[in-house]
Amino acid sequence: MFDLTFNIDDRGAATPLTFEIRQAVIAGWTGRDPVARDKHIAELEAIGIARPATTPIYYRCSARRLTLADTIEVCGEDSSGEVEFVLIGWQGRIFVGCGSDHTDRKVEGYSVTVSKQMCDKPVASELWELEDVIGHWDRLILRSWATIGGERVLYQEGTLDHMLPVKDLIARGFGAGGLPDGCAMFGGTFAAKGGIRPASRFEFELEDPVLKRKIQHGYDVVTLPVRG
Repeated sequence: MFDLTFNIDDRGAATPLTFEIRQAVIAGWTGRDPVARDKHIAELEAIGIARPATTPIYYRCSARRLTLADTIEVCGEDSSGEVEFVLIGWQGRIFVGCGSDHTDRKVEGYSVTVSKQMCDKPVASELWELEDVIGHWDRLILRSWATIGGERVLYQEGTLDHMLPVKDLIARGFGAGGLPDGCAMFGGTFAAKGGIRPASRFEFELEDPVLKRKIQHGYDVVTLPVRG
């Protein structure tokens, strides 16, 4: 368990709130459309990653992997980011944020669970109340950009109507009790444009086109040498 302080955006007014993060869950294969979902599964199979046992599936990683930092360090050249919405339960409320499930793809080839533990998970410092966006949830947009070979390219983009409804996603993972206090859950991602590949910098955002606001963050990736 550890504390993270976020800014809660209430229609333009930001209020800091500190959360005790007790657990981190990475929901995978959360696509609403089975064709799009299977496309992402095939994308991972192409780089040697086995199909999931269930869809959706809820992986666990250390809560301390969450970070607000703008730089992370990784081992070797085999990791990459992916934009996801993030849900955090706290004192009976649910907040919505945005993060990157940065993952070691080489390790993912033999154990997805272990791969989720290998890299820090950057998250943006701003959150929204779920109740403020639940009425137009499907219109929210996730995007990411990757800097590859010095060029910044659009890496992912999609609306949340392509993913399981948020209440369904919570219920499947946690039952009638809902999202526990102190639980941060990453909600799934979209296929990468041009395929999964590493980048020296990764940027991401969650856009609300109805209330005309965005949650944004970016981070540099420092690659550590692998000596053996």
